[in-house]
Amino acid sequence: MGSSVVLLSGGLDSVVNFKKALDEKGVRLVLFFDYGQKAYKREKEAITKIARRYDVPFQIIRLDFMRDFSTGLTRGRIPLLSQKDLEDSLTTEKSASAVWVPNRNGVFIEIAAAIAENVGASSVVVGFNREEATTFPDNSSDYLDALNIALHYSTRGKVKLSCYTLTMSKKEIYAFGKDIVAPLDLVWSCYQGGRKMCGKCESCQRLKRAMGTDRSWFETEHFWGGFAQ
Repeated sequence: MGSSVVLLSGGLDSVVNFKKALDEKGVRLVLFFDYGQKAYKREKEAITKIARRYDVPFQIIRLDFMRDFSTGLTRGRIPLLSQKDLEDSLTTEKSASAVWVPNRNGVFIEIAAAIAENVGASSVVVGFNREEATTFPDNSSDYLDALNIALHYSTRGKVKLSCYTLTMSKKEIYAFGKDIVAPLDLVWSCYQGGRKMCGKCESCQRLKRAMGTDRSWFETEHFWGGFAQ
């Protein structure tokens, strides 16, 4: 039995952390949260395929109270960005504010820690990164350290929060994912829930920048010509 519980959204960061945890510790359970996000259907498809490919059990947890939160990820408008916009701190701060879900990561992690302690897993693995920590403080190393202090008390020191990509940029995460043969062909890194990834939201633009000139998997079912430009 694996010793980790992995929070898997289907995005690049969580998929790479899942594969590393699987290789290093084994994964006892994958958790996926339904909080009314627009990308729910596509994210669910991604994590289901990943869990089945590696024969890992997964659990979907509904958080209905978050459906009424005013955020672009559930009901509001999702900003559209260009590659150039990613270099502008004011634009990325506005984008982050538009899709911010109050204490989302905190809720996810505390629930995951409770489940991990109950099933005897020693760690909860999350997909944080250095790049987005500049506008999403709940992706930062300070946040991870603070949560581990809290978990020391709330799980009697039995569960620790960990992340393999904490100090990496998206580009570094993508390269790392290729090195460990992560299931990158199944990634869903879009805030939208359309038939294909939109290629225009901040999450898509960061993935495009991370991949650079690598077009080796643009022909998979998730992409279309507009995204590959």
